[in-house]
Amino acid sequence: MTFSFRVGLITLAAATVLSSPVLAAGSKLDDVLQRGHLIMGTGSTNAPWHFKSADDKLQGFDVDMGHIIAKALFGDPDKIEYVNQSSDARIPNITTDKVDITCQFMTVTGERAQQIAFTIPYYREGVGLMLKADGKYPDYAALKAAGSSVTVSVLQNVYAEAMVHAALPEATVDQYDSVDLIYQAMESGRADAVATDQSSLAWYMTQNPGKYKDAGYGWNPQTYACGVKRGDQDWLNFVNTALHEAMTGVEFDAYAKSYKTWFGKDLTPPQIGFPVEFK
Repeated sequence: MTFSFRVGLITLAAATVLSSPVLAAGSKLDDVLQRGHLIMGTGSTNAPWHFKSADDKLQGFDVDMGHIIAKALFGDPDKIEYVNQSSDARIPNITTDKVDITCQFMTVTGERAQQIAFTIPYYREGVGLMLKADGKYPDYAALKAAGSSVTVSVLQNVYAEAMVHAALPEATVDQYDSVDLIYQAMESGRADAVATDQSSLAWYMTQNPGKYKDAGYGWNPQTYACGVKRGDQDWLNFVNTALHEAMTGVEFDAYAKSYKTWFGKDLTPPQIGFPVEFK
């Protein structure tokens, strides 16, 4: 066999390997489908995201995201097992395969994205201001105009004062060590407004209809997304599809119902025609 012929055979073999389809390793998607139910990590103590009802049933917006994904998998939203986990277990339980996915009001950060893969967002959180419906100040503009006359109650945190002053630079900031106390401060008149997560305010107002109102201003945005194990594009693509179609497509009614239940707001249905994602 001549040298040139041997080189030709080697080149042909290499080209054949490169042009052949690469068989991917088994995906979590296949594992979940074979198992017959989804295993999702979430919490149980943070309304309106994940908490227990009076009859000890797990509920909340995160929990509903799990039902949406389970329905996309099996046509049955109840084919899901919830693993109750602490916040510091959210990432380890993904990386060790204790759960298939975590949906637990997890903020997307670059540091976390090095450890796990994030899905598309299913909610955008931010800080908001809540006022008494019959209070002295009608809205954010009035609060800001009042300057140092305004007192805002906020959960105790090293960043609390800077956070409030980003929206109301002259306001007095009173810090409390529990969420209940920040609401009580406004109720008793010690504070004019409450500053905390907009989702928490929406839930509180839903539970107390007519008593409070949103001041109409939000800041400090952060993205909430579910997390899955890195390196499994099929699984990530599937979950992204399920969430996307819940927010924009065939499962919109389920997403909108959950949003109304936990945040008290009606969502506008996706516009028919040109896809909103490309506007």
